[in-house]
Amino acid sequence: RINQTVLKEFILVGFSAYPNVQAFLFVIFFCLYLFTLAGNLTIMGLTWVDRFLHTPMYLFLSALSFSETCYTLTIIPKMLADLLSKSRGISVTGCGLQMCFFLGLGGTNCIILTLMGYDRFLAICNPLRYPLLMTNVACAQLVASAWAGGFFVSLIETVLIFRGSFCSPNLIKHFFCHMRAVVRLTCRDSDLTEFIVTVISVSGLLGTFLLILLTYVFILSTVIRIPSAEGKQKAFSTCASHLTVVIVHFGFASIVYLKPESSGGDDTLMAVPYTVITPFLSPIIFSLRNKDMKQAFRKIMRKTDALKK
Repeated sequence: RINQTVLKEFILVGFSAYPNVQAFLFVIFFCLYLFTLAGNLTIMGLTWVDRFLHTPMYLFLSALSFSETCYTLTIIPKMLADLLSKSRGISVTGCGLQMCFFLGLGGTNCIILTLMGYDRFLAICNPLRYPLLMTNVACAQLVASAWAGGFFVSLIETVLIFRGSFCSPNLIKHFFCHMRAVVRLTCRDSDLTEFIVTVISVSGLLGTFLLILLTYVFILSTVIRIPSAEGKQKAFSTCASHLTVVIVHFGFASIVYLKPESSGGDDTLMAVPYTVITPFLSPIIFSLRNKDMKQAFRKIMRKTDALKK
């Protein structure tokens, strides 16, 4: 490196390359963020209030909603502030914390989605043993392990990237502290570190996706053997929302993490789908396609109307 000045602050370039549309982007992202918060808080609130929803499937869904709420909190408020501000600085410590929480919560989301697939696998393929195997206590333990696993991997990646010092220029070509964008600013040779953290992230992404795929192979083989069409439809209906979210979540994430370096493209724009759009779509998909959730919402609304009268 030519300039060996040790940095204490980064500048997030973000959407400054598109100055004419920053106000428009702020309005769009702010509205999406409000709807995301409202959707996730609604799911958590309904699961907490309605005892009928105190089952492993909905406890996993509530855990996912909480994780995604924290996930968006790590980056979107800062992104919104930077869209309205000329100063887009973030300290090295702040950048490390943002990266650690973003990667940790992203990993937690992947593991919880895998656990939701495992829950459906037990419910459909082992219905008699399901109440014994998937208790609320077991569900809580699995969710705790998802958080532990997600942040264990995140800490390893963050320590690998921030173990050394950073050199000028201090420009992060992203709207948050994305690991690939930050690792390129290290004073030491960044190629090996970038390769290691990319392999870890891709392994985690593909590993959880393949596990979900495997559970659905077993689910499909079981559903095919169900004699009645009504039984098949009921079994598939319990998986439809989860499968849709899995496709959206892993589809958008793979665009970023599996994209070859030589393919080009604006990393800032390519990160929007999995950081903003996916958390927005997830509660909508789970709510609109779920009869129990809609019924619980109507029940709460009826109680609210009765109290008003």
